[in-house]
Amino acid sequence: MLKSARKKEKDPEGRMPLAEHLRELRNRLAKALLAIVAVTIVAAFFYKDIIEFFTNPILTAVGCDSTFSELAQQSSGNCARIVLNGLLTPFTLALKVSLMAGVIFASPVWLYQLWGFVAPGLHKHERKYAYAFVGTGVPLFLGGAFFAYKTLPTMAKVLLEFSPADLDNQLPLDDLLDLIVRMVLVFGLSFELPLLLVMLNLTGALTGRRMMNWWRGMIMGITVFAAVATPSTDPLTMLALAGPIWILYFLATGFSLLNDRRRRRRDALAPADDEASELDLTPEAIGEVEAVAPSRALPEQVTAERVNGYDDVT
Repeated sequence: MLKSARKKEKDPEGRMPLAEHLRELRNRLAKALLAIVAVTIVAAFFYKDIIEFFTNPILTAVGCDSTFSELAQQSSGNCARIVLNGLLTPFTLALKVSLMAGVIFASPVWLYQLWGFVAPGLHKHERKYAYAFVGTGVPLFLGGAFFAYKTLPTMAKVLLEFSPADLDNQLPLDDLLDLIVRMVLVFGLSFELPLLLVMLNLTGALTGRRMMNWWRGMIMGITVFAAVATPSTDPLTMLALAGPIWILYFLATGFSLLNDRRRRRRDALAPADDEASELDLTPEAIGEVEAVAPSRALPEQVTAERVNGYDDVT
């Protein structure tokens, strides 16, 4: 009973021995991997639907209205054809797509396990910043992924227009999916730039005025990054990536300027670095004096004549 009670007792500040940390990390990693494996097995039954979800908009944009299964049975056509090279490619592709879906759809579980391992060691204000970072970062990443999904068909159409006439385009499916994943990651992570700037401002490492002074260089840098990150040469795809990042950058700059103003007002009310803070020296009533039990080492005749263990013996 005593042993089990000791195990249930936890340090209020989240401190524990190194062995307990390693044991908790092992358990949380096991739960996260179990969730990923379970979702991967379920996604394996729908991996063709997942492939069609990403490839159908591209095929429609380049003039192919057939589904993925119908297109695979066609011998020729006047549009781009998705092909598979190699005997083991269909199997490895199914594993890759299923595992990717498992990691994505099981993200709430493994993110919760990661947070459960890190959170006990954080202070209250650090947890507040972490909640804000996760709560803002996830929608921003999803927004970038959505823009990538919407601009991929236009990008594919522009790129295939460079093909010579009377020639079929064969697109290896594994390469196409790798391109889609890279585009989603590039768009999603690029949307996290304003959040990074805001976090630097909250920690005091970057001011809003400095961000405002950087706006010309940032616009040029974001434009160059968008031009390099998007494989197509059309300005529409480049602007689809650069435009939202411009807007988010100026929103982050506005938030930083307001936060700097709030910080200056707070510092103005606080004492200077070389000024002592005011102390309230007003005496307060201590209330009724609590009676203290006499010591057993004293004789009964002496202790009976003492009050609270402090009065003189009469």
